[in-house]
Amino acid sequence: MTALPQFQLKHTPFHERTSQLSLPQNWRRWAGHIVVGSYDLHVEREYWAIRDAVALIDVSPLMKYMIEGPDAARLLDKLVPRDIAKMAVGQVGYTGWCDDEGKLLDDGTISRLGETTFRLTSAEPSLRWLSMNAVGLDVSITEVTEKMGALSLQGPKSRTVLNKVCGKSLDKLKYFRVMENTLAGRKVTISRTGYTGDLGYEIWMDVADALAVWDALMEAGHDYGLVPCGILAMDMARVEAGLFMIDVDYTAANHAWIEGQKSSPLEMGLDWAVHLDKPGYFVGRRALEREQKAGSLWKLVGFEVDWAGMEPLFAAVGLPPQIPAMAVRGSLPVMHEGKQVGYASTSTWSPVLKKYIALVHLQAPYYEPGTQLAMEVTVEHKRLHAPGKVVKLPFYEPEWKKK
Repeated sequence: MTALPQFQLKHTPFHERTSQLSLPQNWRRWAGHIVVGSYDLHVEREYWAIRDAVALIDVSPLMKYMIEGPDAARLLDKLVPRDIAKMAVGQVGYTGWCDDEGKLLDDGTISRLGETTFRLTSAEPSLRWLSMNAVGLDVSITEVTEKMGALSLQGPKSRTVLNKVCGKSLDKLKYFRVMENTLAGRKVTISRTGYTGDLGYEIWMDVADALAVWDALMEAGHDYGLVPCGILAMDMARVEAGLFMIDVDYTAANHAWIEGQKSSPLEMGLDWAVHLDKPGYFVGRRALEREQKAGSLWKLVGFEVDWAGMEPLFAAVGLPPQIPAMAVRGSLPVMHEGKQVGYASTSTWSPVLKKYIALVHLQAPYYEPGTQLAMEVTVEHKRLHAPGKVVKLPFYEPEWKKK
């Protein structure tokens, strides 16, 4: 009898370090890899490192593609609703990309490393999609996911730490810009980007240099409170920043079972990244033009639970409010006068804001800021509804984020 092939999750280039540092051995899956969920038994220390000091996060599972050649910009302009022609060398752009019906397939960043050289990051494998759309164009597409390590250094002291170990100062690197640099003598590229809504940088390097870069950052950050951080604390921070996640806050159009599971970039609040004034065709353009004209039927917005309104629900059974200490990736109905008008896709307690918050998907007209609604909470096995209001995203944006 032939044995069935075994599926094994891959290690990142930093696994030799992260596996030794994770006290609870709390692991999570990410794009075919295992990454640390938390390094401590509780996530508070990691979360507060993001907000008060500096946190080091392994983000290597991100899919990475080099797109090069005379038609590289033309290909990307065809695929995404952002105007790639307006991107300067050294600039990073966040974008989503769609199918022909204007529904999101994925989202990520595009870094313009040269006039004809770009790096694309994505959550899902995208080589086939890129290659299909590149037919007839003078462009090469190379997946470098397994050849490149990636670290995210986040928090108000991240720049100080990087300046200790980098060959060039980071002081003049602007928000969503990228530069070539050296770190502990190793060649890296550093972008002023991240997934926490705080001051932060992402560091990209050859896998052969990964451990040396990790060790140098850990040593340089010791006096500044640097803490290795897992994806559970990062999850809390990204909700505060109003940042959504594929397969959690939206379903990729090519993975959806029904139309109702799909979302457009306009519905997800990416109006600012949909450039319908750019010339020429891009995938999904006609559908997005129709939606912009008619108005979106749904919107992703923020929701703040009214603590004073929630307390009596728990007090009625003799308890203080019981809410999860970490972000919850799960659907919770959102109601208006007894009628469901949407749902929360991720909710969390925000330690820095001292509020219970959620990313919610709401039908028109209930997504307008200030609208009073109610979100489901479970009180001693009963499903009740806590009052709250719709708010603009992000929930939290520190003044030093873009300085």
